[in-house]
Amino acid sequence: MQKNKVIVVGGGMVGAAMAVKLAQQGCDVRVIEQRPINAEQVLQSETIDIRVSAINRFSEKLLDELGAMPLLRASRLAPYQQLEAFERAGDNLLFDCNDINTSHLGHLIENKLIQASLWQQFKQHNIDVLTIKSPICAIEQTAQDISLIYGEERYSANLVIAADGGQSQLRAKANIGVTGWQYQQHCMGVLIKMDAPQQIKTWQQFKPSGPVAFLPMQAPYANLIWYDDAAKLQNLNKLTKEQLKQQIIENFKPLAGDFEIVNQAVFPLARQHANKYSAGRLVLVGDAAHTINPLAGQGVNLGFQDVAALSDILASVDDIGNESHLKHYEQTRRKANLLMMSMMDACYFGFSNQLTPLQWARNRFLKIANSTGPIKNWVLKYAISGTLD
Repeated sequence: MQKNKVIVVGGGMVGAAMAVKLAQQGCDVRVIEQRPINAEQVLQSETIDIRVSAINRFSEKLLDELGAMPLLRASRLAPYQQLEAFERAGDNLLFDCNDINTSHLGHLIENKLIQASLWQQFKQHNIDVLTIKSPICAIEQTAQDISLIYGEERYSANLVIAADGGQSQLRAKANIGVTGWQYQQHCMGVLIKMDAPQQIKTWQQFKPSGPVAFLPMQAPYANLIWYDDAAKLQNLNKLTKEQLKQQIIENFKPLAGDFEIVNQAVFPLARQHANKYSAGRLVLVGDAAHTINPLAGQGVNLGFQDVAALSDILASVDDIGNESHLKHYEQTRRKANLLMMSMMDACYFGFSNQLTPLQWARNRFLKIANSTGPIKNWVLKYAISGTLD
């Protein structure tokens, strides 16, 4: 029987995971990527990536299935055992892995390492990488296949997966619209080197100007996240490292030990959701389908849930590009993605509002949630597994 041919456009974390998963299921997979990487070189590099993801237990299981997690365990990662959210001292919501009898809640891992650990699987599964820097010219479809036209070159398959990010060229070329908005705030990530032992708690404090958060990476490194007005963050980004350190000391709760700033960057924030997840034999995954407020680091976890859902649906079908299968995938994922997007927005807007009744209500919520074991544990299991089961 002839193999199903798949083209994955975009070799980031989600696209690479999608490529490996379908190759494991017996598909003939090609990846189109503008900026290919040397995976072995990345994994051996001592340069720390400022971009970091909070990988939950669901994503960890998927990365294990794909052969990536063993490489990450041998590289740099930081399991965290506690997660704390608070607005002011005394009104905190603390999640602990011991509450649900597990060794950890998740891992904080550099994005480049996750991507490289997946790219390392390409050779084993005979996944070809095509480096194409030019924009796509056209998409053509028949009843049996789909073709991508780049200049004079044509690449055909039974299914094309768009994993080319929030500004997806394929989504636009397929005339799939999006709904959403730009948030008024931006986000600054600050990579720091700490004079402290390995930290096991990640925390987030909600402030009138926006949340601040601490993400413990493998010691001695950590990542600080600072949400605020775009102009303010741009001004902070222009400060010397010593000046920025002083601003951090004044705006974050005390960190364990002293620290020095290694690097920082400012990112715009946007929410968008594709009006549909497929068009014929083209299907969207990850940020091409949905971008979310990164408040709790759920973006890549949602993308990995897309990978798992789509691959499960396609595992036992003859024609993987059949539109009915892709619609089934959308029905499976759209509601869950929308739920997480709405939950993040509720936290973002609810905790940024300084109306007195709302302040009282959210402080009461944190106290009640922290003292109600079954509810807190249900929320915790959902956060680390990505399901409502």
